[in-house]
Amino acid sequence: MAESLPSLLWAGLIFTIPLTLLSFTFGLILGLITAIARLFSPAPVAAIARFYVWVIRGTPLLVQLFVIFYGLPSVGILLDAFPAALIGFTLNIGAYSSEIIRAVISSVPKGQWEAAYSIGMSWRQAMSRTILPQAGRVAVPPLSNTFISLVKDTSLAAAITVPELFQAAQRIVATTYEPLILYIEAALIYLVLSSILSQLQVRLERRFARYGGMLEANA
Repeated sequence: MAESLPSLLWAGLIFTIPLTLLSFTFGLILGLITAIARLFSPAPVAAIARFYVWVIRGTPLLVQLFVIFYGLPSVGILLDAFPAALIGFTLNIGAYSSEIIRAVISSVPKGQWEAAYSIGMSWRQAMSRTILPQAGRVAVPPLSNTFISLVKDTSLAAAITVPELFQAAQRIVATTYEPLILYIEAALIYLVLSSILSQLQVRLERRFARYGGMLEANA
């Protein structure tokens, strides 16, 4: 375990963490666009957004990665392993986060919209200055859970040859024939990462809770 630890940590630093951060960032942007499209766009656009969410949520993530990496070359679209994984995870996170964002935006009382309009705000100003700040505070716990799950889900990228943490463990197993020790070691690394992120989530929730209390006191 001591000999393999540097290789596993290096794979996590170079591939797992960047894949997680990029996928979550792009997925969150896609989720916000999808949620707004479902709530406020014309019927055809909202239908396209619903179809996208339905397909992604209704199919396994591993299958989606295989379709992108192994399936698209049959129609002339060739992608390297990392970009294919990034696209797959982004689409997946976008669909799931869109449901979270749609729910928290819908939970903001209608009176907040009316108050924003009453002081002369446009729809864009009301959304960015009034609705999203309140919705964002509510969305922190579920989005944090999604992020933590994504850290673990990146291990699926090993199936399409991304040399991230889990595939690094697989390669070492192929030469050392010690699967039990190395897979436990990989699991412990994921556990440590998830535990650190869980503690950060708790602190972030407390901070937003204090911020929410200040807003209510000011109101």
